Amino acid sequence: MTEARRRRIEEVLRRRQPDLTVLLENVHKPHNLSAILRSCDAVGVLEAHAVNPTGGVPTFNETSGGSHKWVYLRVHSDIQTAIGHLRELGFRIYATALWEDAQDFREVDYTGPTALLLGAEKWGVSEEALALADGAIQVPMFGMVQSLNVSVAAAVILFEAQRQRLKAGLYEKPRLDPELYQKVLEDWLRK
Repeated sequence: MTEARRRRIEEVLRRRQPDLTVLLENVHKPHNLSAILRSCDAVGVLEAHAVNPTGGVPTFNETSGGSHKWVYLRVHSDIQTAIGHLRELGFRIYATALWEDAQDFREVDYTGPTALLLGAEKWGVSEEALALADGAIQVPMFGMVQSLNVSVAAAVILFEAQRQRLKAGLYEKPRLDPELYQKVLEDWLRK
């Protein structure tokens, strides 16, 4: 490994946001999941979460651009377990939903521990997941279509979170505790 490559890895790792994540419920199309992981990498998400009761979570097609190497994906057995895990870590969970009273995604504060809950296209997140979430958000639409592709919606919301976190100075210094930083650095240097 070149010294420039090592410096690049360290620079990226110093900006990782351990308290920003996505929780994907039944997002089973590999190109969508891979595109979401690519957006996660772009904004500094360290670990994403997924639930797929049909078994396995397919990813890593050409859409990911190799981002699956840099964003860990934790698969949970069901939505209750996933949300329970995130709550134990202090996350607030915002579900995307086409509800009339869903909040505009730009009105949410993403500078604290935040998980974005997104569901499969056509169906969205389940009623159970919506009931467990702290709030519902939506991307306002002014055209004929009701919603964006799930990977596009994830990117739009993640980049709003990045904008807020940049403004708050959250990318200016390492956010991982030293032990986790070292563990992830060793893993990344092996890739």
